[in-house]
Amino acid sequence: NFLSSKPGISIPNSGELLSDVFNSLEFVLTDSQKDVLREIRTDFSLPKPMNRLIQGDVGSGKTIVSILAASMIIGNGYQVALMAPTELLAEQHYKEYSSFFNQFNISVSLLIGKMNSKEKKRIYSALKTGSIDVIIGTHALFQDDVEFKSLGLVIIDEQHKFGVNQRKRLISKGKYPEVLAMTATPIP
Repeated sequence: NFLSSKPGISIPNSGELLSDVFNSLEFVLTDSQKDVLREIRTDFSLPKPMNRLIQGDVGSGKTIVSILAASMIIGNGYQVALMAPTELLAEQHYKEYSSFFNQFNISVSLLIGKMNSKEKKRIYSALKTGSIDVIIGTHALFQDDVEFKSLGLVIIDEQHKFGVNQRKRLISKGKYPEVLAMTATPIP
């Protein structure tokens, strides 16, 4: 792992945003989701970058865990990037993340290949100044034009669909950010 020896960002507390988002949930987390969240919180407090994989069936709640993890990062002043392998999946994540974060004035944007260049330039500028808190996209996220003010967490959905170098290109856009990969349980 090319991150393991690097000094990462350390997030000593989970922040108010996590409490706000958690309290806005209309359901109760499962014990497994709570356990994973506790482990992520511990990882975030350490001085080395987290590199964690969440594996679970479709519908098992990986996305809500990632949203709560993102809440901790955003609540501590960092940006979050979520990369998905298809535009459809990126758009689904964008809708879900927006539904949780818009009520707290957290800026969530979408960056996909089919957007026009004017819209992409607006997003590039907003990412660089830090006015976008969460960017969700496809391979478009690791292009050269994408720069972050303070990338703190990279979430990679269906991480097996990206090559090592593709994941590394996105991760290298931050100063050793936390990394959370998600994948569905393989069918035997």
